[in-house]
Amino acid sequence: MKTIISPSILGGSFSNMESTIKQLDSSRADYIHFDVMDGDFVPNLTFGPQFISNIRKYSNKVFDVHLMINRVEKFLDEYVKSGSDIITFHLEIDENINNLIKKVRGHGVKCGLAIKPKTPWEKIEPYLKLIDQVIVMTVEPGFGGQSFMNDQINKIETISSYIKSHSLNVNVEIDGGVNYETGKLCKDAGANILVAGSFLFKQENLIEATNQLYDFFN
Repeated sequence: MKTIISPSILGGSFSNMESTIKQLDSSRADYIHFDVMDGDFVPNLTFGPQFISNIRKYSNKVFDVHLMINRVEKFLDEYVKSGSDIITFHLEIDENINNLIKKVRGHGVKCGLAIKPKTPWEKIEPYLKLIDQVIVMTVEPGFGGQSFMNDQINKIETISSYIKSHSLNVNVEIDGGVNYETGKLCKDAGANILVAGSFLFKQENLIEATNQLYDFFN
């Protein structure tokens, strides 16, 4: 199975985002990952739909938008209009999950659900047949540059096995602390999308680093 690489712009410079997006667009990355934080669901604040809309013109890659926010329904239309190809929101929010999934997919956009490290995998089981991807957080959401949580490997294996045994067409994406070593652990556990942020952006050449990561896993 192909491993999709989704570089997270959270690790990049927001003052020179046009250049970052253009570099990623010329790389072998499949997706570009956007970590949207509202300062409420998580303690950090990043950017909103206008930011995504403004840079959509610089790339034809799949925009993989991860909403770490409350009040998803209120802002959903804006994220759809911004050019998001995949919209993932968190299982832990206090909203009607089934209704949100229907609304996202009703816009012709792929829908994902994300779960925090402390959330048992069983909580997401009822929704797996309704969505396109699961994001398993392997750090506590809110800030980039955290260390990978090895205790999440069993969760990745369990979710991946469930998806396979039920013949579901659902991707398993890993977000947090991904590098060559931890990415291999995740791939071996059944994941097929790897989000890499700090690891890529601390390298000297972003395009080369992204291509090398892609080649390593494919």
